[in-house]
Amino acid sequence: MLRVGLTGGLGSGKSTVAAMLRELGAEVTESDALGRAMMEPGQPVFAEIVKHFGPEVVGADGKLNRARLAELAFQHGRIKELNAIVHPPVIEAQKRWMEEVTARDPKAIAVVESALIFEVVRDAQARGETNHPMSDWRKRIDRVVVVTAPDEVKVKRYAARVSPDGQGREEIEADARERLKHQVPEAEKAAQADYVIDNSGDMGALRERVKALWQRLKAESNKSR
Repeated sequence: MLRVGLTGGLGSGKSTVAAMLRELGAEVTESDALGRAMMEPGQPVFAEIVKHFGPEVVGADGKLNRARLAELAFQHGRIKELNAIVHPPVIEAQKRWMEEVTARDPKAIAVVESALIFEVVRDAQARGETNHPMSDWRKRIDRVVVVTAPDEVKVKRYAARVSPDGQGREEIEADARERLKHQVPEAEKAAQADYVIDNSGDMGALRERVKALWQRLKAESNKSR
């Protein structure tokens, strides 16, 4: 089985690429979905977040107040604290998923969509975890694909997704720029990637690039076997 990490900055279009790869036959899991499930009440990650950040991050409905948590993480410089709680169990869940895919189909191409593949490595190394799988993506993933687009394009896409009617657009765009500051620069990601997908154009061009990528991944998978 070929283990593929699919990443890109906020608004780059990695989820769109993931959907296209799924249509072509890839097995795909989304790290954001894994993380959200772990942050639900009753889960150990939820309890650890509340313990670390305090009851102010819990809303009236008993669930995490994600807006307040995001404010603390991004506006108050506590994103690394949050990532240190969430990343390890998400990485472990990815590992279990890949094991399940291998057992089901040893010839599969398993794609993990994650915005923070390189950020996980950066933060693990900063914590001194030099021998941990989180400190080197090559210990967990065979190939990395980076989806790229100009930052302003990414900001506009993010804002359009969060607020389709345009309300609060300036504030949302400012939030997007702040979030991008905490991500590894795109040029650094592209330099370390096995494949780079340019998503600065239209959907038709992107689809053709993804089809070409799929053929190369299949060839790599056959070679690895």
